[in-house]
Amino acid sequence: MNFFILSLTPQSDPNLLEQAANLLTIGFRKHWPESWADSESAMEEVEEMTVPERICRAAIDDETGKVFGWIGGIPEYDGKVWELHPLVVHPDHQRNGIGRALVADFEAQVCARGGLTITLGTDDEDEMTSLAFANLYENTWDHIKNIRNLKGHPYEFYQKLGYAITGVVPDANGPGKPDILMSKRMFK
Repeated sequence: MNFFILSLTPQSDPNLLEQAANLLTIGFRKHWPESWADSESAMEEVEEMTVPERICRAAIDDETGKVFGWIGGIPEYDGKVWELHPLVVHPDHQRNGIGRALVADFEAQVCARGGLTITLGTDDEDEMTSLAFANLYENTWDHIKNIRNLKGHPYEFYQKLGYAITGVVPDANGPGKPDILMSKRMFK
C-alpha cells in the first residue's frame, strides 16, 4: 500500500475535500454515529479544519488519488499545545500503518510550529472500556490506572504511539460515557 501525505487547504481539489468529509461519516459510523451523521456536518468539519492556523493532512493513495485517511490539529495555549482532532482512516484500510503515519506526520508538523504538547480526547460512548459507567468522581486515578479495553477502543492505539492517559471527563457524552484525555510531550 503506497500513499503520500499532503496538506488540505480551502484551495485543495474539491474532490479531496469531499472524500475527507465522507471519511468522517464512514469512519465514525460504527462507534460514534452521531459525530458526523450527514455529509453537511462532515463538510463543515473539513472546512473548519482547513483554515490556515490549523493543521489538516491527508493520506492519499499513490495510484488512485483516493483519500485513505486524514488528521487535523487545533492550536491551543498560543500554539504550545495542539489538540489532535480528528483522526480517521477508512475502515477498509485500517491496520496498514496509515493512522500511524498520519500521527507521525502530525507530530512533525506540530514540532515545526514550536508545539510542546499534543493532546486528544477519545470518547467512550459504547462501553468500550472499563471507564464506562464507573464512578469517575471517586478514585479517578485508580480507574485510569486499571483501565481495560473491552471492545477495541482506540486509546491503546495512541498508547502504542507514546500517548499517556492524562485525565478523563466523566459523563462528557452522557451518563457513564466519559472522554478519555491523552497527551504526548513533543520535546525531550
